Amino acid sequence: MNADKKVAFYTLGCKLNFSETSTIARSFSSEGFDRVDFNEKADIYVINTCSVTDNADKRFKTIVKNTLKKNEDAFLIAIGCYAQLKPKELASVEGVDLVLGATEKFNVTSYINDLTKNQYGEVHSCEISEADFYVGSYSIGDRTRAFLKVQDGCDYKCTYCTIPLARGISRSDTLDNVLKNAKEISKKGIKEIVLTGVNIGDYGKGEFGNKKHKHTFLELVNKLENVKGINRLRISSIEPNLLKDETINFVSNSKTFVPHFHIPLQSGSDYLLKKMKRRYRRKTYTNRVRKIKEEMPYACIGVDVIVGFPGETDEIFLETYNYLSDLDISYLHVFTYSERPNTKAILMDDVIPKKVRAKRSKMLRGLSVKKRRAFYESQLGNTLTVLFESENKGGYINGFTENYVKVKTPWNPELVNTLHEITLTKIDEDGIVRFNFVKKPIFV
Repeated sequence: MNADKKVAFYTLGCKLNFSETSTIARSFSSEGFDRVDFNEKADIYVINTCSVTDNADKRFKTIVKNTLKKNEDAFLIAIGCYAQLKPKELASVEGVDLVLGATEKFNVTSYINDLTKNQYGEVHSCEISEADFYVGSYSIGDRTRAFLKVQDGCDYKCTYCTIPLARGISRSDTLDNVLKNAKEISKKGIKEIVLTGVNIGDYGKGEFGNKKHKHTFLELVNKLENVKGINRLRISSIEPNLLKDETINFVSNSKTFVPHFHIPLQSGSDYLLKKMKRRYRRKTYTNRVRKIKEEMPYACIGVDVIVGFPGETDEIFLETYNYLSDLDISYLHVFTYSERPNTKAILMDDVIPKKVRAKRSKMLRGLSVKKRRAFYESQLGNTLTVLFESENKGGYINGFTENYVKVKTPWNPELVNTLHEITLTKIDEDGIVRFNFVKKPIFV
């Protein structure tokens, strides 16, 4: 009965959200809905929200407004972290018809009785303590790479973070189901899988509902290494205290896991790390970077850092800036601190003015550009393998090497989702690397 009904999806936030959006989209397809691009006219629009920063909250209203311009009679559904944290606030946004919390979002199709727009947004949400079960997810068909969810929730109590309030306790997919999903992805011709979750280094906790660890992250990567048909496996963000030497050693000897790590730092100051209730200090972080570079000198290391956290004086900010400047890393993801409701940090003194936060953010983003450039320059002349993406960007096709160097070459649709051995030659004015094929291209 839904054969002529169209549904579109928009995802805010992280790789985990993308994996869940894709899974939810498949549930609509199984019910007979036709999935279309979000820019097209649809009967239903599903917006998967994020609430890591204040900016993500504000973007939601803009997306809703623009969506209604495409079809003022469309049925609008909000799911995701913001929907769990502020369901009534989202429901009050003009045009929103249905808001689903953390446990309800995977059953979204069962909440659609008809597509008549509601006068007021209807809310179905739970207490976050009820989000104690696991729903496996993976993205497919949206990108060249697949995002495979292996873990959800977090037991950490970082003073700035709302994720435990939005996603609940740390819990993991069963090892058997992760492997099953990886095999399903491989059968679709996907060349690369990115492992994702809220705190993937905590993998194994909550498997089968057991609060203790049934398996470890090292066991997980060992098993995934043996899944046939997957050329690349990439680890997404992993906490420095949970990235063990054994895992680094394993990746350095792996034929499938690539030399790319994204490790949250948040601050280069032990004083601020303590205020943030992070579970490590700067020395641990330094040791992780040093270990990776000892084992894999060509490895790419990305860093999350927060600027403007309460108590970050000029001296403390410069401590972070200088620490990152000296550290052998490849790029930064810079987050400007924003006050989040129901966090401990919102009650802290020594609030940093927003203009100062913006200035510091700009400085670190500039440092990131320099770090990425230096890393790319260090790779010139190296022979690496590239996986090409699917978009035509101004007459060029882009791709990423195993160690996350972005490359480009004139558009050729036959290159999409293929792997090639290349030699990096020069960096273009846009910061993307040119290359030569090592051999005559063979489309894989």
